[in-house]
Amino acid sequence: MIPAVSVVVALVAGVVIPTLEARDPGDPLFLAFSGGPDAAREVLGVIAAATISVTGLVFSNTLVVLQLVNSSFSPRMLDGFLRSRVVQGTLAIFLSTFVFALTVTRYVWNTREGDDGFVPRLSITIAFVMVLTCLGFFLAFIRHILSSMKVANVVSTIGTETLNLAKEMYPVHGDVDTHAQGPTWSPRPGDPRQEVCTGRTGNIVWFDYRRLLAWAAENDAVVTIDRSVGEFIVEGQCIMRVWRECEVSDRDCTQLNDAVGVRLERTMTQDVGFGVRQLVDIADRSLSPGTNDPTTTVQAIQELHRVLRYLVTCVEPSPYIADEEGDVRVVHRPQEITGFIDESLGEILNYAEGQAQVPGVMRDMVEDLLIASVDRYRPSTATGRRWSGGAPAWRTSCRGRTPRISPSSGSPAWPPRSSPPRPPRPPWRRRPRSARCGPAGAPGRRSPGRRSRRTPA
Repeated sequence: MIPAVSVVVALVAGVVIPTLEARDPGDPLFLAFSGGPDAAREVLGVIAAATISVTGLVFSNTLVVLQLVNSSFSPRMLDGFLRSRVVQGTLAIFLSTFVFALTVTRYVWNTREGDDGFVPRLSITIAFVMVLTCLGFFLAFIRHILSSMKVANVVSTIGTETLNLAKEMYPVHGDVDTHAQGPTWSPRPGDPRQEVCTGRTGNIVWFDYRRLLAWAAENDAVVTIDRSVGEFIVEGQCIMRVWRECEVSDRDCTQLNDAVGVRLERTMTQDVGFGVRQLVDIADRSLSPGTNDPTTTVQAIQELHRVLRYLVTCVEPSPYIADEEGDVRVVHRPQEITGFIDESLGEILNYAEGQAQVPGVMRDMVEDLLIASVDRYRPSTATGRRWSGGAPAWRTSCRGRTPRISPSSGSPAWPPRSSPPRPPRPPWRRRPRSARCGPAGAPGRRSPGRRSRRTPA
């Protein structure tokens, strides 16, 4: 969006500024371009050629980084890189400089009979300043590219965005039951209801609760939402129900569907689970045999620890939304924090079999979450503790021994050493017969100096 707007602005500026200069040439400004028409065309041509060449380089570097992010981390991270202000600003300044230089070239003409020619000096000076700005943005772009390829920066960025969204969606702390304190609603037997089906296919990325509340209050109805943010829906599937006496018209269905955002890809608008999903994907991909990078998994777990430690101290928002008069008008399904805990702990430990680092880090995270968690989230966290504490994934090879987690202390306990069976010795490495015989005088022992000879028949 930003590059497209910048191109339009550059095109308009390339027409307006030379036109104003031609109407009132005046005295040339200080440090303005002072060359003739030929020099002006040459300068503008060099600027246009250089900027479009570097624009191709910037675009190719962007594609390379997108490919690396897609293969190394997670394909769900591409949208975050494309939304970067540095990438969009770099493409915008290079494209706008190219368009501005080409547009200004049209207003440069040589001396003719009865005409002294015209050189838009201010416009050429502006083009030169834009080139210097392009150099600055190019250096910033290179630095951003190198920073985007670092695992720590990528994981930290996702963790920070997820934590900020979690603070926005779950602002209340404590162990308070919001269902019991606020207004509630439940349908009575026989109440009329009508289903509202969606006409789109994709993932739910946001709900406009204010629009739903205003519509329900205006029509004296109660809207119950059957899906939560992040779930996948298909065309024709019921997404909400309307409880009221009158029938729901097609116009009402359109208004209700417009209050639901559906996209092909999940976003971080209201979906905290999408941020958790990205971190879990990075951890799982790092544990794959093709990558085998448990250190990256540990970094993803540490960011999950930061997000989950905040969530286990929060209160889930009430599913009932009331109007100004206190009447419940909208009943929705907020994302459950216990689902985030189960997704983070269970899935990573499932892929961590045979790793030495991951189960220990998971165990430390679970122990800290149990300390910080409120009572309602401790059962899910305790389940993760059993997974990490008794998981067969905590294994490491140390002279044939395998450590096990002690249920009482939670620390790895080494079982007694058991040597594996030795392979048979090759014939040329066997001990002499005298070393394999018993002590002197024992039954069946032959003297070392005597040999048994067979008597010929």
